[in-house]
Amino acid sequence: MNTALVTLLAASAAGVLAFLVGRSLERARQRRARETAGEEAQRIREAAARDAEAIRQAAELKGREEAYKAREAWTQEEARRRDEMQQVERRLVERAESLDRKAEALDRKLSLLDQRDSAQEKRQAESEEASRKLEARVREVEELGRKRVEELEKLAGVTAQEAKRQIVDELKDEARAQAANTIRRIREEAQRNAEREARKVVALAIQRIASDQTAEMTVSVVTLPSDELKGRIIGREGRNIRAFEQATGVDVIIDDTPEAVILSSFDPVRREVARLALEKLVADGRIHPGRIEDVVAKARKEVDQGMIEAAESLLYELGIHNVHPEVIKVLGRLKFRTSYGQNQFLHAKEVALLAGNMAAEMGLDVQMAKRMGLLHDIGKGLTHEQEGTHVELGWHLSKKCGEPDQVLNAIKAHHDEEPHRYPETFLVSAADAISGSRPGARREMFDIYVKRLEKLEEIAMSYPGVERSFAVQAGREIRIMVQPEAITDAEMARLSEEVARRIESELQYPGQIKVVVIRETRAIDFAR
Repeated sequence: MNTALVTLLAASAAGVLAFLVGRSLERARQRRARETAGEEAQRIREAAARDAEAIRQAAELKGREEAYKAREAWTQEEARRRDEMQQVERRLVERAESLDRKAEALDRKLSLLDQRDSAQEKRQAESEEASRKLEARVREVEELGRKRVEELEKLAGVTAQEAKRQIVDELKDEARAQAANTIRRIREEAQRNAEREARKVVALAIQRIASDQTAEMTVSVVTLPSDELKGRIIGREGRNIRAFEQATGVDVIIDDTPEAVILSSFDPVRREVARLALEKLVADGRIHPGRIEDVVAKARKEVDQGMIEAAESLLYELGIHNVHPEVIKVLGRLKFRTSYGQNQFLHAKEVALLAGNMAAEMGLDVQMAKRMGLLHDIGKGLTHEQEGTHVELGWHLSKKCGEPDQVLNAIKAHHDEEPHRYPETFLVSAADAISGSRPGARREMFDIYVKRLEKLEEIAMSYPGVERSFAVQAGREIRIMVQPEAITDAEMARLSEEVARRIESELQYPGQIKVVVIRETRAIDFAR
């Protein structure tokens, strides 16, 4: 029991001792912490004081710099204004000197004019005196001439009037002889030069219309959804466009024309195949050499089949039977053949109907007249593939395919290459002339194009304030020049929009038409 008590007392003493030691250590730690906090606070106060002093000095330095810069700017501005004033003073002095010089020059000119007036008056007086002397001299000469005429009449035994009539008669005879010789010489020279001059006139006419006719008859335009497809049509390093041109045999022209590609070829069938193939490629979106060959082959089959179907439909409509398949194929090619702007497929149909109607009125063979009229220009379907005129090619084709002699005669006789041996042949020639010469039959595409350009300019000129208008880019752009005093810059956008909306409502056209309004303001002065 004593041991336990001693142990308990020892433990209590140890606990009290530990408590006292820990409290003493805690107080020492708190004291050190207070000392450390005081030192930190002192350091912070000192750092803050240093920063405040640095900021004050920086602000003071900045203020001094700004004040210096302001003073420098003011000094420069004052110097610039002083220079401007000096320049103005110099210009005023120079202008005053210039005015003085002009005044002196004007005085000299006035003095010179006074001298010239005096000299002119003097010359006028001298001229009047000379005129009076000349009139007197003329009267003397006339009197002397009258006396000499009287003397000559006495010596010759004839009057002056009779002498004049004799001279006039002699001159008339001489003039007639010279005129006859001149006319004969001109006629001979004209006969010698007639053929040369005629060829020159024809050549000049061909040169003037050849470019328009060629562009109209040898190109097709394919409309694109956007200009981005032009790059895909060209392909990497141009491989797509080369593959397309090689497969179709046409030239592909990609220029600045918006949303359009031009196909150029003298062969209308190849051009149609290329147009159809390109439209399919654009619609499909997959454009590469392998795909191009497949699409071109399919398009060629479609075009061939379409031509045959068109020819068979026309033969069925006209009631013509027993036509050789080769003739049907060539007849279908006329669907894409034009002459002076007239479609030859429709021309052949029109000639067949006209010849048939006239044959019915005259009691001749109607079916034979239709057959002759339909095939009279069949050779035009071969002119892009074979050498020779369309008359020769059509005659050889018809003879090879077993066409009757009336058809052969119509092919040659309508161009006077052989006599008309059948009555129906005369009807075919007459129907051909009627179809080709009726108003509007030929150059229809060109007329529509010109009318569209004229209508574009007419629409633009109908608005007030418009001075001039020009349809450019083959009718794809209209440029409107307005009067600057009548149309403001703000009204230009309204005018372009109104013109565009009116074009959309009144005209039919492929692609799009760009409307450009131009307002020019000029300031004019004169240096004197």
